[in-house]
Amino acid sequence: MHHTKTYYKEEYETDNHTFIVEGPLTADALSAFTFDEGLDAFRPPKEQFEAIMEIADLKEGRILIVRSESHIIGYVTFLHPDPMERWSDGNLPYIMELGAVEISLDYRSFGLGKRLLRLAVQDDYMENYIIITTEYYWHWDLKNSGLDVYEYKELMIRLMASAGFEVFQTNDPEITGHPANTLMARVGKNIEEEQMMTFDKLRFKNRFFI
Repeated sequence: MHHTKTYYKEEYETDNHTFIVEGPLTADALSAFTFDEGLDAFRPPKEQFEAIMEIADLKEGRILIVRSESHIIGYVTFLHPDPMERWSDGNLPYIMELGAVEISLDYRSFGLGKRLLRLAVQDDYMENYIIITTEYYWHWDLKNSGLDVYEYKELMIRLMASAGFEVFQTNDPEITGHPANTLMARVGKNIEEEQMMTFDKLRFKNRFFI
C-alpha cells in the first residue's frame, strides 16, 4: 500500500498569539524547530522530539504539529501499530494508530488539540484507514487538569470525537484492565466490509486459542 501524504497548513490567531498548525512534516522540516519542554507526557522532551522525527520519515508515518513561530508546542503522531500489540497482527496496511497527541501545558486553553486532529484528517487519503487510538489513563495529566480519571476519559472522548473517532469495545486486556481505558477508532469512508470484519476480529481476539 502506497502511503500518500498531503501537506496542510492553517493559521490560528487569538488576541495575543498566532499559532500555525501544519503537516505531515519530514524529519528535516521538524529539525528546523525547537521543541517545548512541557511536551513530556511520554518521555523527556529531547527524546520525544527524536522519536517523532524518526516516525516522520517512516513510509506511513505522519507528524503534524502546532507551533508558535518556530517553537513546537504540540504534535500528533500516526503510524502502524506496535508489533507487540494485537493491532499489528496480519500487518494490515489499512490499520493506522494515532500514537500520541500532546499539547504543552501552557497552551491548553486555546483548543489546539481539536484543530490539530481536524487538520490531520482533512487529507482524503486518511479515508483509506481505520485509525485506532488506545487511551490509557496513566498517560493523562490528571494532576494539572484537576480532573479524575473518568472526567478525563470524557474529555478525551470529546477531543477524539471532534475528528470523527468513536468508542469501540474490545477484549484487549490492556484496555479492559481499567474502566477508564478506552479504544476509539475512526473508520475511513473507503474501508470495505471485509476490512471492517477483520478489524472486529482483532478487537475480540483470544490470544490463547487457535
